[in-house]
Parts: sequence; structure tokens; C-alpha cells
Amino acid sequence: MNERGGGGRRGSSPKGAGDGHAHGRVGGAAARLGESARGLSESASRRAESAGHRIGEPLAARLPSSRSIGSPILFSIIWTSLASSVYFSLGVVAKHAEGLTPLVYLIAGLFFALTAMTYVEGASLHQERGGSTVFARHAFNELVSFVAGWAILLDYIILIAVTAYAAAHYLAAYWSPLGHHGRVAVSLAIIVYVAVRNIRGFSPDRWRRIMAMVTLDIALQLLVVVLGLILFFDPSVLANHIHFGSAPSWRGMIFALTIAAVGFTSLESASGLAGEVSISRRGLKRLIGSSGLSVTIVYVGIALVAVTALPVSHGYTPLGDTHRYLNAPVLGVISRVHPSWVHSTLKYVIAAAAALTLIAAANSAMLGLSRLAYSLSTNRQIPSAVGRLHPRRSTPFVLIGIAALAAAVLTTIEDLDQLVGIYAFGAMLAFTIAHVSVCRLRYREPDRDRPYRMPLSLRVRGGELPLPAVLGAVVSLAGLVGVMIVHAGARYVGLAWVLGGLLLYVIYRKAEGKSLLSRFTVAPEVLKAEPAAEADYGSILVPLLGTPIDDDLIQTAGRLVAGEQTDEAALDQATIEAVWIMEIPMSLPLDARIPDAQYQRARAALKHARLVGEEFDGVEVATAIVRARRAGHAIVDEARRRGVEAIVLGADEPSRIRGGARLGGRGAPLENFVGDTIKYVISKAPCRVIVTAPPAGDPRAHELGKPPGEHQPSERAGAH
Repeated sequence: MNERGGGGRRGSSPKGAGDGHAHGRVGGAAARLGESARGLSESASRRAESAGHRIGEPLAARLPSSRSIGSPILFSIIWTSLASSVYFSLGVVAKHAEGLTPLVYLIAGLFFALTAMTYVEGASLHQERGGSTVFARHAFNELVSFVAGWAILLDYIILIAVTAYAAAHYLAAYWSPLGHHGRVAVSLAIIVYVAVRNIRGFSPDRWRRIMAMVTLDIALQLLVVVLGLILFFDPSVLANHIHFGSAPSWRGMIFALTIAAVGFTSLESASGLAGEVSISRRGLKRLIGSSGLSVTIVYVGIALVAVTALPVSHGYTPLGDTHRYLNAPVLGVISRVHPSWVHSTLKYVIAAAAALTLIAAANSAMLGLSRLAYSLSTNRQIPSAVGRLHPRRSTPFVLIGIAALAAAVLTTIEDLDQLVGIYAFGAMLAFTIAHVSVCRLRYREPDRDRPYRMPLSLRVRGGELPLPAVLGAVVSLAGLVGVMIVHAGARYVGLAWVLGGLLLYVIYRKAEGKSLLSRFTVAPEVLKAEPAAEADYGSILVPLLGTPIDDDLIQTAGRLVAGEQTDEAALDQATIEAVWIMEIPMSLPLDARIPDAQYQRARAALKHARLVGEEFDGVEVATAIVRARRAGHAIVDEARRRGVEAIVLGADEPSRIRGGARLGGRGAPLENFVGDTIKYVISKAPCRVIVTAPPAGDPRAHELGKPPGEHQPSERAGAH
């Protein structure tokens, strides 16, 4: 007796129909992950292997999970963008903050400490790639998550453009005749290099090179600070040109404060590596302390040296002059060093270090963009085609190409003031969402383990409210409002970017028939840009279990039916027949009323199966609820009636009987995944049978072998 949730396909010619006995041998091998208990063809096995994992392997195992990143590497990733921002933001900040530039950078250092605490707690709480977009997803919904991710995408693109543009100006120190067109050409070449490198991927040796470069850069910046303080520092020079409200103006101060924080988006890149980080709780605290102290010392030190080496006079500083040092401000500071041989040596050393650091920052920004794009694509916040992965490199080459093209266009604008103003808009918006999200997660998930928990919490309405995150949210929101008031580019371009992204998000979600607020995930294999292979089957029956194993069953079936149809299957669309077997005891009539809770559970499982299966190109998922006395009989009857070409089954629960070590056995539980239902289906099915099971020891194995109604509810994509 069927109660349909979707149309079924009939009349297709089944492979092996009428054989009457199992094609393959059932034994101990059936317990192995992804092995066919009934003649799984070699081409089907290869198809499943090429998708990146064995059939039935848990999703978590398919993603990079090695925790090989420690505190030094994480500090290097954070510092790369922080160091690079000094090389391009110092001139813009000095132009607007004038003599108060050191104070601006001191406030920025304190704000960095607040923001770092928020990002470390959020990333340790939910160790997924994505940063603020992940925090917002779990604290609020997919719409807020998208806004945060969309704002950071804008920042990554601008950061790539700005760092490439500034690197070209520092490299001009080696060849002064480079000129305007030459600098643009060098900027574009850097962007192309960054794009190609990120599409090709990075070797593990890259992290060691970054750490060496960061160490050298910190040493050079500290050398500039010490040397500059010795040669130039004079408190009277600072005090003589400060007149609050006029020099600098309040408008200039507000803008400078937001610009000083542009390098903090490196926290987004670092939080995207949360699942690969291996740092103790104490190590996380040390990381926050060391990075915050380093930022404050270097930023304030260089700012003090800059405004005393090139002091402000009547509201003018050479650091903010477009024709002098705005685009390479640290070279302006070095220009005042004497004697000349020291100046020349430092000029070329600083120019090389700055260019390398800026290019590394562009690479880090593109890496952060790649990880963010993967997160947005797998959560259906941007189309899967945009987040498509390279078939060999597994990098989002489409979005990397789009970002490189957009960065190249922005580079030709050659207006650093405008670009960093728009950048500040995106950063302040993302930081505001991150701070508020972490505050809300304290109430929404109070008992969840937090490897790092920021200090200074206040008990409010039954929850622990983190005061640093509250202060960070207030400062970020004030910065967002302030930059929109004082900067036309942030006001118009920034708002247009957000509103345009929201419009695209709504159109995309509505076109896909998805809710704007709920989470829907895409199988990572769907993003692989692989050439369409010949489909192994035209239709497959998948009895659902109501557990996380269902995703593996549907994805296995999806890989086997997706691709270019063979002549035999070309007449119909590839179909997955997802069914929920409702076993009715003999004490009740077959049409007895079923409790609503069981029906809701069945419909939820079938709905989710459709979402997962239809992510595969050219695949339709038909769903149905089937009443039966015995699950095995119902599966065989449905396979015969629907004319499917294969059945994908979840294995039964492994045996609890040990192997008898005293008599020569292994002494461990026997991996017997073949129960009565599977044996019946194998012996009676009119088509091939594919049995999948999790590896021995996987906690999901204990969910196998139970009737659907006996499984405990599980968290599913879309349940948020």
C-alpha cells in the first residue's frame, strides 16, 4: 500500500531482471564500506571512488580534517594582512587623522583585541570554514549569514586590488621610470599570479615560507620604529599641530578610525581554518594576547615615527599626498633617514619586504575568498555553478576568476581613498554581525563546549553576556554608521553591494523553491567540475532509514544515476525512488491510522532526500511512503513494481558477538552487517543490490538495523 510523495518511474528495463538469485556473493566482505552485496558493476565502483570517497563513507571523512595548524602558522596568517595594511593604510589614516594618527592606531589595536576574542570564541564553538557567516548561521539564520559573507566577499576583492596596487608602488622604488601605465601593468600581473596560485593550490611548505616572511617583516618594522624614534621623535612636534575639531576634523577622525581597522579581516581568513587548527585552550589565550600586543606596538610605533618624521603643517602631510607617499607611506618615512647610504639600503630592503608582504596578503585574501565561496556554495547561498571546484585541484576556480577580474577593474581606478573607504564599510558590517552573533550564541547554545571563552561576562536574563563582544558590537556599529555618513563611496557603493546581493539571494532561493531563512546544503561532490560520465543506472530504489546514513545512501545513488545517460536509459530521466517503509504489526489492519509524529518524520526524511538527490545534474527524486508487514517484502515488491535497475540499502547493525580470541578469533565484535532484511532482498530482488555501511567503530553504525520509527531524531540540513 503506497502513499505517494512524488511520482514514480515505471517500465524501465531493469538490469539483471529475472535472474532470481544474487549476482554477487554475500559474506564477510559485505561488511566493508561501499561493497556491493550483489554485483555492483566495476564502472559504478569507479564512479563512486572518483567522487572523492568510498561509497557510504561519512561526509566528515571526505573533507580535510587533519589538524596540523598550530599557533605559529595561525599567527602568521593573521599577521600577513595586519602587516600589509600598514604599508597601504598609513598614508590614508595620516591624511585624515593628521597629528592624532598614533591615537587612532592605539584605538585600533584595542578594537583588534576585542574582535580577536569574538572570532576565536566563535570559531572554536563552530569549527567550520566561513568566519562571521558561520557565527550568524548558528545564531540567527541563513539570510543574516549571507549578508555577513557577502560583505566579506567585497572586502576580499578590494583587499586583493589594494595590495596589488600598493605592491606595484613599492616595487617602483627599484625602477623610477616605471610610470603610471607600468604600475598598472605590474598590479594586473600580481593579480593574475595570485589567481593562478590559488587555483593551483598551495603546498604545505607555503606555511613555513609565510612564517619566515612574517618574522622578517616584524623585525624590519620594529627596526623602523626603533630607528625612527631615535632620529625623529619629538613630543612638541605632535602637540603643536593638534587642534581638536579642526586639525584634525571630527569627520576626518571618524573616517581614520574605520580605516585603521581594515587589516583585521585577516581574522576571517584565520577563522576559516578552524577545523584544521590544533591549539590548546591556553594556546588560544596566548595567541590573542601576542597578536593584540604586536599589533598595538607596531601600529602605534610606526604612526609615531611617521608623524614626527613627516610632520603635519597647516593640515598637510606628505604621507597623504597622492603625488608623494600616499600609495607607499613607509618609503616616505625612510626618505628622512640619514646618512644617504643607510637611506638607500633601507629603501630597497623595505620596498622588497613590503611588496612580498602585500603579495602574500593578496594570496591570503584569495585563500579566504576561496574558503568562504565553498561555504556559501555548499549552503546554497550562492549558485553551485559559481562555487564550482576544479576537477583536479578542488579549488573554486570560477569564483577565483571572477574575483580576479573584479580586482583588476578596481585596480585601474587608482583611488586608494575610495577603495579603503568601501573596504571599511564591509569590514564594519561583518564585525558587527560577528560580535552580535557570538553574544546570541551564549544564550542559544549555553551548554555547548567552548575551547575558548572570552572573559568578563555579565549574567543577564539567565545567560552569560560577554562584555568584550558587546563593546565590540557597539564600536563596530558606530564605525559602520560613521563611515556611511562621512564617505560617499561607502554610503552608495557599499549599500548597493549589499542590496544587490540580497536581491540575487532572494531570486536564487525562490527560483530553487527554498526558504530564505532555512539551511540547505549541497553535497561537496556536486561542486566538482568533472566531465559528465556515462550513467551506470537509470533508476535506483533507496529505502530510507531516518538517520544520517540516508545522506550517504542518496549520494551513492545520485552518483550512480547522474551523468550522460546510456542508450538504454536515455528515454527517461535518471530517477532515485526514495521510499519510507512503514511497518504495520500483524495486530493492526494494514490501513490502520498511523501516529502523526511518525508521518511527520517520514515526510521530513523524504523531503531531505529529495533536496540531496536533486543536487546531482539530471536526477529526479520520487518519494513515497509504503505500508507493509515486512520491510524486506516491501522493498522487493516496490523494486519489481517500479522496474528499477538497482537497490541501494543501508546495512544492518553490526553484530555484538565477539570473535572468540581464545579459539583463535580476533576478539573484537564481528563486522556482520547482513541481517534478515538484506538477505531476503538479495535473494529475491529482480535487480542488483548495493549495500553500504559505515566503517567499524563509527557511532552511526549503531543506528543501523532498526525500523525507521525506532531511530532517534537527527539534526538535518534545513532544520535550522
